[in-house]
Amino acid sequence: MNLMQQIKTEPGHFYAVGVGPGTADLVTFRAGGLIHSADVILAPRSRIADKSLALEAAKVFLGKDQEIIEKVYAMNRNESETNDFWETVAGEISAWVKAGKSVVQITIGDPLLYSTSHYLLESLSGRLLPESIHVIPGISAFQAVGARFRESLTIQQGRLMVMPATDLEQVEQALDHCETLVLYKAGRLINQLVDLLERRNLIDCAHIACYAEQPGREFMSTDLREAKDGKYGYMATVIIHIRRQKWGDSV
Repeated sequence: MNLMQQIKTEPGHFYAVGVGPGTADLVTFRAGGLIHSADVILAPRSRIADKSLALEAAKVFLGKDQEIIEKVYAMNRNESETNDFWETVAGEISAWVKAGKSVVQITIGDPLLYSTSHYLLESLSGRLLPESIHVIPGISAFQAVGARFRESLTIQQGRLMVMPATDLEQVEQALDHCETLVLYKAGRLINQLVDLLERRNLIDCAHIACYAEQPGREFMSTDLREAKDGKYGYMATVIIHIRRQKWGDSV
């Protein structure tokens, strides 16, 4: 019996499981074992997508006689609607768990980094015992992107900042307060981001990857200008190597 086969869910427990950037070989043993043994699999899917990216990454780990449910959600910035939607899902999960079923919610990347798991974990904390709620980390997009470009994200006293690219004023401020800046959700703002980095003489310090590690969809470039006009989609990660902070330098 291999290591993954030894890892199983427990009846009456919930697991938020990160499945990494989108390819099965970057799913951890622990995540694979829990996915394979769960009674219920929940897979989030954006309303504008034709399939769940998390479910695609987890397909090879699915077991027999499982209930597999895609939860289709709207990707909007309406906090009330978002909270209401995931509150309803949390109620369903709570009922399954209290009935003795094991429930796994799979999510692209890591459950604690820009993930729908946040809403479920927040709501379930008031519904279930803490010892029945588990979080399984996954490889995040910025880790996968950094590895593909073979460049360190931090060294010595360097500061790493991760943020969405949705507010370019905040992005510009961040350029002055870290050595490496990681931007998520950059796809729709590439043109403006290129203009900003050219003005700050940082355009040659930026790399981009869209749909990193997702077969047939991946685009990568060390020249951000190649991704202008938003043609590579929403799931774009930009890494900007701003400067090098050395030991003894003031932070």
